Amino acid sequence: MNVRVSALAGALVSLAGLLWQGVPAPQAPAYETLFYPSGALRVEAYLYRPAGNGPFPLVIYNHGSREGQERNEQPMAFIGRLLTDAGYAVLVPERRGYGKSEGLTFSEAVGTDKGATFVARQEAEAAYVLAALTLARGQPAIDTAHVAIMGWSFGGIVTILAAAKDPSPFAAVIDQAGASLSWRSSPALQRALTGAARTIALPMLCLVAQNDATTDAVRSVYEAARPHNPADRLVVYPAFTPTQNPTHIAPGHLIFGRQGVDIWKADVLAFLAKYLK
Repeated sequence: MNVRVSALAGALVSLAGLLWQGVPAPQAPAYETLFYPSGALRVEAYLYRPAGNGPFPLVIYNHGSREGQERNEQPMAFIGRLLTDAGYAVLVPERRGYGKSEGLTFSEAVGTDKGATFVARQEAEAAYVLAALTLARGQPAIDTAHVAIMGWSFGGIVTILAAAKDPSPFAAVIDQAGASLSWRSSPALQRALTGAARTIALPMLCLVAQNDATTDAVRSVYEAARPHNPADRLVVYPAFTPTQNPTHIAPGHLIFGRQGVDIWKADVLAFLAKYLK
């Protein structure tokens, strides 16, 4: 068990804010847009590869929700850059109803429900992520014997559910603020996530900022996994203030976006290096 509050991150928060203010985003890394079947649907995904022939260990990255912008493609270039620079291939499934993937958007399918429909949709999205492994196995540059799964916000929920549904493809799990925004409003989700975490024996890194909507979601997943998982770790970062917050959500939730990457990247890369290479 390893639980800590990052002291160094406190200084980095202020520095990161200064560094990002007024600084244009660097050129996005190259990626390939692919499609794969999941049930009767055609799902879009973005594949990033490091330079060279590989085969490269793979990280499957699960994006968060983006209500009102579901149909806008978002390849998550900052994740692609971070991980390819470290020698990993990255697969970013858009999941059903996002980008050019077929199916109803999350908001169309779920509406305001926070109960059974809400959880069932997230469990279905976990299945779409697992189906992406078939796509990965067809890529000669990818080492599918060394795969991690990672996700932020709703993507963190999907990550935990997918790792519980079928842990066999994965060597490690990273949960970045999974369910922090929806935890308090959905007892059904609380039950589903903690129940899933209790079955996961994979090395797991759980990350959250102190001023997210709650730290209870990530802490609860961590605590549920601990009895079966000697390699788990929880990191609670100090309060984070982004330079932009157009949707006015809990500011700490945005630490796992592009503005906060310099704060948590060392933890993620060290974890992946330990369990994926």
